[in-house]
Amino acid sequence: MLDHIFLTVNDFDRSIAFYERVLPILGITARLDYDGKDGHPGHPDLKGFGANGRMFFWLRQGLAAPGAVHVGLVATSSAMVDSAYAAAMAAGASEIHPPGPQFHYDPRYYAAQVRDPNGYSLEFVHKSWQHEGQQP
Repeated sequence: MLDHIFLTVNDFDRSIAFYERVLPILGITARLDYDGKDGHPGHPDLKGFGANGRMFFWLRQGLAAPGAVHVGLVATSSAMVDSAYAAAMAAGASEIHPPGPQFHYDPRYYAAQVRDPNGYSLEFVHKSWQHEGQQP
């Protein structure tokens, strides 16, 4: 199981504003700022996002490397995928592919993919077989 991820971003303020609009739709509602001086020497400042008592999605200032990372974020319904996609686009994302079934993976795999303001590939994913009793 993945515990956390750091994305290096060019502009903290722009990135925080983007993720504060998009992540809550996916249930990622907690925010935490970590002061790097509290860590080991040279530890970066971090801007964190999480849910259910865990911080797992972190931003750090620096030179973004968007070709190095693709992040798939869980959605519990196709409607949640649609909403996250709409919020991301309204917050300045660029489209990779609009919401829809991803038949090349599985007919029950519903997703949308965007690039965040730093160029990182984000995929909002609903795999109906992983959410028993929920809408496909």
